[in-house]
Order: sequence, then C-alpha cells, then structure tokens
Amino acid sequence: MRIIAFITDPPTVRDILIHVGEPITPPTIAPARGPPLWAAAALLDSIPSEDPSIQPPPAYEFDQRIVW
Repeated sequence: MRIIAFITDPPTVRDILIHVGEPITPPTIAPARGPPLWAAAALLDSIPSEDPSIQPPPAYEFDQRIVW
C-alpha cells in the first residue's frame, strides 16, 4: 500500500467520514485506571504462604552450563 495524498481540509474529512458511516467526533477519554493486577500479585508473593506444597528456593546456585 502506498500513500498518494493526505486530506487535510476539515469539511472534506467530515463529509468522507459521514459518507462511510464513521463517527465525526473523537471518542471520549476514559478515566484513569488503577495499577495492574500483577503489581498487587507481586506484593502477595512476598507474603509467606501456609501452603506446604510450595517449596523454598534451594540454598545453592544451580549451574546450568553443560560440561563435556
């Protein structure tokens, strides 16, 4: 696809939008949202759990390199 020209005349743009059935006014701005849920989940991860199936990380660093 190649852009040949831009239409910058406001009445012409409005007429084209009306003809193709698109709204001629910009959408309303939504109110601000709270922080994402993963931020709250990170806080919950720092709280110790009572679930016995959750294992603590090992006390040693595991070397994943392959030595031949």
